[in-house]
Amino acid sequence: MSLGTTIAIMTSETADFRMVPIGFVSGSYTEPSQIPKGPGAVHKAEGVLELKAELEQGLMDIDGFSHLIVLWVFHRSDGYALVGRTPLDNLEHGVFATRSPYRPNPIGLTVVELLGRDGPRLRVRGIDMLDGTPILDIKPYLSSIPAESLKLGWHG
Repeated sequence: MSLGTTIAIMTSETADFRMVPIGFVSGSYTEPSQIPKGPGAVHKAEGVLELKAELEQGLMDIDGFSHLIVLWVFHRSDGYALVGRTPLDNLEHGVFATRSPYRPNPIGLTVVELLGRDGPRLRVRGIDMLDGTPILDIKPYLSSIPAESLKLGWHG
């Protein structure tokens, strides 16, 4: 996939949003089956977020953050299902209550640990994306929600 690839997302009959990747993931996962899944999954894989060279200035001061939020595209996902099963149980759940790649807008979100920066390349740990995944945006991870207040799961 070239850096000039445009991703078009139709959100209604009257609005057309076009997003162009700011870069791509370089990592070791080439197939979805290689990526650990589920609440007990450990995401320690390292990789590189390779941004377009002309966007490098936008990384100024990113080194001050330990973790980053990466918004990306499920570029190998085809179509969507509003209800489906997860690897965690046999019950059906709504797509918006899962991390399924088969979404109306195939957007993924991952929090990664920033290990270092080399120009427009960010070395990170915790990727769960495929090699070549288009990156839409990167934001510093800031959360005011204490870990003990988070609820994980569908029942309880």
